[in-house]
Amino acid sequence: MKVMVLVKANSDSEAGVMPSEELLTAMGNYNEELVKAGILLAGEGLHPSSRGVRIRFSGPPNRTVVDGPFTETKELVAGYWLWQVKSWEEAIEWVKRCPNPMEGESEIELRQVFEAEDFGEAFTPELREQEERIRAEAEKYANS
Repeated sequence: MKVMVLVKANSDSEAGVMPSEELLTAMGNYNEELVKAGILLAGEGLHPSSRGVRIRFSGPPNRTVVDGPFTETKELVAGYWLWQVKSWEEAIEWVKRCPNPMEGESEIELRQVFEAEDFGEAFTPELREQEERIRAEAEKYANS
């Protein structure tokens, strides 16, 4: 199963405070463990929401761009990993081994990624074929 591991933002990450060398080293070592275990698919830190935008949708034609920063810091994401694990329990155990990603208190959220079979009959053979084509094309661009 794939899980998205979301590192929640805090006031420091939103203020653009960069991690210390000690934390970068600890995270680098942790990421190496994830790679050696065959779990890590992707992962990055994110700039503060002050450098982001949100696009609000209201009906088919209407789109509104809202510039950051965004006020609800506890609802923001400061970074992420994408993992391939055998179970929820395995994902939880790996998060428990993670260095604290922030100075002081922090929070990491786990969310399961949808797989094709989760969509049932609505995910027709044609849609499956399209999805496979898109993934193959995206992988080709990512590797070039």
